Amino acid sequence: MTAVLTTADGRVHAGRVADHVPDPEVPEKARRRRFTAEYKLTILDEYDRLTEPGAKGALLRREGLYSSHIVEWRRARDTGALEALGRPRGRKPADPRDAEVARLRRRAERAEAELAKAKLIIDVQGKVSALLEAISESAEPPNDSTP
Repeated sequence: MTAVLTTADGRVHAGRVADHVPDPEVPEKARRRRFTAEYKLTILDEYDRLTEPGAKGALLRREGLYSSHIVEWRRARDTGALEALGRPRGRKPADPRDAEVARLRRRAERAEAELAKAKLIIDVQGKVSALLEAISESAEPPNDSTP
């Protein structure tokens, strides 16, 4: 579809409508709004202090909020959930004791493996010693000479 378009500086030109006018029905990219715990507590405090007629609605309009936000935030504040929201998200920092425990476990496993090897070697040495003793006894000539 071709239409006559007027630019911001007053120039007129013909062109395709789809090339120049964004579609008002399609939002660019919907994004969920995120509010910090500090912001929520500030708004709740301000909302609760307002007493004049229409002041609470004016606050909601000014901030672009709904009354359901206030209800949910108040419920979360009363249960103590907003305090948890103030903490940083993501993985909790590792406890240094966990790393120390893992290191000590690896060390103990290595020591146990070395101990098992040492026991095996001692057992083999005992058997070799017994075998050599048996061989040496059988190889010695009997001492039958009597004076």
